[in-house]
Amino acid sequence: MDKNRGDDIRGRAEGTAPVPLSVLDLVSVGQGRTATQALRTSVNIAQLAERRGFHRLWVAEHHSMPGVASSSPAVILAHLAAHTERLRLGSGGVMLPNHAPLVIAEQFGTLEAMAPGRIDLGLGRAPGTDGATAAALRRTDRLNEGADEFPQQLAELTRFLDDDFPDGHPYARIHAVPGPVQGPTGRPPIWLLGSSGFSARLAGVLGLPFAFAHHFSAQNTIPALDLYRESFKPSAVLDAPYALIGVSALAADEEREARRQVLTGALSMVRLRTGRPGLIPTPEEAEAYAFTPMEREFVDSWLGNVIHGTADEVRSGLDDLAKRTGADELMITANAHGGGARVRSYELIADAYGLRG
Repeated sequence: MDKNRGDDIRGRAEGTAPVPLSVLDLVSVGQGRTATQALRTSVNIAQLAERRGFHRLWVAEHHSMPGVASSSPAVILAHLAAHTERLRLGSGGVMLPNHAPLVIAEQFGTLEAMAPGRIDLGLGRAPGTDGATAAALRRTDRLNEGADEFPQQLAELTRFLDDDFPDGHPYARIHAVPGPVQGPTGRPPIWLLGSSGFSARLAGVLGLPFAFAHHFSAQNTIPALDLYRESFKPSAVLDAPYALIGVSALAADEEREARRQVLTGALSMVRLRTGRPGLIPTPEEAEAYAFTPMEREFVDSWLGNVIHGTADEVRSGLDDLAKRTGADELMITANAHGGGARVRSYELIADAYGLRG
């Protein structure tokens, strides 16, 4: 086997971190703030991640959510690529059933041409929104059909990226540009994302890297990772499994401040789950909010899966999670109202692990 297989996928742990650390940026928009400010914060976070030794930064596709400004991952990634030099950038993920595979191949071929060797293509099969919005995106209400066709869509996308449809195929004379038809070129590695077992098994069978959404599906993390590893077959991409998990974590200078900040994300999730999505509330609004008993139960459960506190407390929580899950990489998302709190959290985590300054 090629000893370099997977070198554009596997990260390297920096400082005293147990595994490579990365960033998932949801481009959060807080109450009283704008999408423009949120996108500026994303640039600040990307530059911080590059400077301090985080391995990669991903953005996720969401739609019709006022508190999240990442409906167009490819556009945001182009913006971040223009403001960084070495950091890996990618989608965590693009929701494949929402798009024609050729369009995604063109978008990420363009990104690869802009930032060669720095782009990841993470793919999910969920809509990244509610059913009505998904129907508007896809121009159909047959949403389950789109999810069921995910393996076929993935195969088609891969063919477009590699420009290798067989002779006689209806798409054999169609080329994703930028792409291989223009000459030898690299292409973004494909990752499969999931919050259950479907994508875990598919990623294993195909020998692809796998990213699991531990930050909102913690009860399924270990079963999904086990399934991925058990299903894994070596491929031209990887000779051994490689799995990262998304982790909700926020560090602050004081434990009480960390609690105030993560409560804003919890209230935002309460509103989202009850059909009232909005901008991320301020800490003051979250503290003053009168949670119903059912909402309080949800918040307690949600916050139980958010690692928060001082830098030392967050480091301890991340260390424990890496040990319990055996994850090859931790991708940290810091949910809070203000950009300053999120930037400060990544700085504190970098300091706690002695990442480069």
